[in-house]
Amino acid sequence: MTSPPSFHLDDLAVGQTFTSASHTVDADQIKAYARQFDPQPFHLDEAAAEASYFRGLAASGWHTASITMRLLVEGGAPIANGVIGAGGEIAWPRPTRPGDVLTVVSEITDIRASRSRPERGIVTIRSETRNQNGEPVQILTAKLVVWRRGAAPA
Repeated sequence: MTSPPSFHLDDLAVGQTFTSASHTVDADQIKAYARQFDPQPFHLDEAAAEASYFRGLAASGWHTASITMRLLVEGGAPIANGVIGAGGEIAWPRPTRPGDVLTVVSEITDIRASRSRPERGIVTIRSETRNQNGEPVQILTAKLVVWRRGAAPA
């Protein structure tokens, strides 16, 4: 079995896209994540969630971000030497719900070789985490540190 391709700075181009595998979210996952990291009633209890802004059980935005990261690392952003963030912006235009099937679609929007560190550069990637209806539940614009082929992270 061959490994999926992994890309170095010189392999990437503005406009290049990647699509991740999918992940199905269920109520148990939402509640388990919330109990540990974001224990708010609309993430933990269906009745409380119905009476909230979300009008139903909703995953924490950070849970959605964690799922996104896993999908990116497992092939949705096949960057050699890892998906290493150097900053970014995140938005959650709609909640992630039980039963949602999430997929991440990413596009390279900018590539900048470093002048001071020629072995690497910064790649800007816009990743939409979409539900089964193609609706974005998260939009992440991230700056990633990406090495050139033959250069190892120090």
